[in-house]
Amino acid sequence: MTILVTGSSRGIGAAIHAAFTACGTPVLGHATSASDERIAADLDQPGAAAALWQAALDRLGTVDVLVNNAGVFESNPLDGDDADWLAGWERTMRINLTASAELCRLAVLHWQARGAKGDKRGGRIVNVASRAAYRGDSPAHWHYAASKAGMVAMTKTIARAYAAEGILAFAICPGFTMTGMAEDYLASRGGDKLLADIPLGRVAMPEEVAEMVRWCALDAPASMTGAVLDVNGASYVR
Repeated sequence: MTILVTGSSRGIGAAIHAAFTACGTPVLGHATSASDERIAADLDQPGAAAALWQAALDRLGTVDVLVNNAGVFESNPLDGDDADWLAGWERTMRINLTASAELCRLAVLHWQARGAKGDKRGGRIVNVASRAAYRGDSPAHWHYAASKAGMVAMTKTIARAYAAEGILAFAICPGFTMTGMAEDYLASRGGDKLLADIPLGRVAMPEEVAEMVRWCALDAPASMTGAVLDVNGASYVR
């Protein structure tokens, strides 16, 4: 079993990488700078996702699980300059959704090619989306919410299209999670007020999200394919 995790250098991604390492599963990460455990790729650039996938195959030989975690959460005020607003929208879509879609496509094709050669293992995709996919986000984050909603819809489509081939897909939707990015956002939006909206009384820890990802990747029953799992302290229930 081999695993590729995007955005694995910090926060949720680093916790995901550590969770697989702790259970002895070969995992290769991705970051903006290379290391022994991570391949460098700037997913804002054309061709970067395909290059990352090929580099992972070169390093691992095959990929059994793809975890799309890389993403950006950048403010894009409604009253900003027109060109700046559009550039912010397109950057977030490229990194959060388009690069993930490219990697999902390459993964599905890879597993289909294996299947054509008699290898019926299939594969698994775990996409880290967001509570914002369902609840929406702040007025400065239309693009973020839209990108994560697109990720959820893509996950469901993949699950429905390829389950018969043993290709499974799951989405995880965290609410606020205690990463540096979340801490900054909580502070900027009035932390106590936001925490009051979470019945659990605290934000999620990266390790909690990582455990959900690990479970979907390794242990979740096949009949769960297409599931979207929330990790938000009951701040949004569906």
